[in-house]
Amino acid sequence: MLAFVEHRYPALWPWIQLMRLEKPIGSMLLMWPTLWALWIAGEGTPSLKHIIIFVLGVYVMRAAGCVINDYADRDFDGHVARTEGRPLATGALSSKQALALFAGLGLVALVLVLFLNRFTLLLSFGGLGLALLYPFTKRFTYLPQLFLGAAFSWAVPMAFAAETGAVPEIAWLLFITNLLWTVAYDTEYAMCDREDDLKIGIKSTAILFGDLDKLIIGVLQGLTLVALWLVGQRLGFAWPWYLGLAGMAAGFIHQQWRIRYRERWPCFHAFLSNHWAGGCVFVGLYLQYLIAGGV
Repeated sequence: MLAFVEHRYPALWPWIQLMRLEKPIGSMLLMWPTLWALWIAGEGTPSLKHIIIFVLGVYVMRAAGCVINDYADRDFDGHVARTEGRPLATGALSSKQALALFAGLGLVALVLVLFLNRFTLLLSFGGLGLALLYPFTKRFTYLPQLFLGAAFSWAVPMAFAAETGAVPEIAWLLFITNLLWTVAYDTEYAMCDREDDLKIGIKSTAILFGDLDKLIIGVLQGLTLVALWLVGQRLGFAWPWYLGLAGMAAGFIHQQWRIRYRERWPCFHAFLSNHWAGGCVFVGLYLQYLIAGGV
């Protein structure tokens, strides 16, 4: 479909690129923890209305995040091999057009959240704030991945608020879980650009961790699994949940093998494979409620 748009309507292609619609991996990495939260909050049967709103919200907010990120990096992307072809870096779109698109996407997200309860609406402003803040954090801290983790995890308390009207302790445990996982996989992503980022002064955990990068990623992945194990223990989950965790663990081991030489494209493919790791956890969760039942 997108290939058809690129060929038939080339004027639309820079807008699609700016929203990263042709690269759905980011949306899926945001989608999986959102679905984890909805299924747990809904005890295996979340509201169809909430599923639709949150799925649409994932795509809208991920697109908005990409737009504001490219706006923030418009003077840097042209100096990085992986990003030099982005629309703002090439001049295919202007900064004003990017801001207008961000405002439009933000309006769509607001319309979506208006169909939810007041508590979820109030929480959504926290998510918007994180989405706006993250792109600029790489200027003043070596921990932008931590801010991205918070932004990518904010859908978790929102999902619980929508389903239950509250944000219980288990929601914050899932929030921390996803934050750990996000820092791990986005460090793999940052390893792809480390040499370019050092030249232009962009900060990241890949630079901060230095020669300890692979070890710290492994520790973060291990903590992610421990946190998910604790989720299963607290909710009384049975074997399907832990089978899903085993799938994620296998994915993490494969990622460590891929990044062993710190080469750009193997690190990038390790990052991409996190989509499957998150999917394994959701399959385990889905089977947990379908076969073994909840609490």
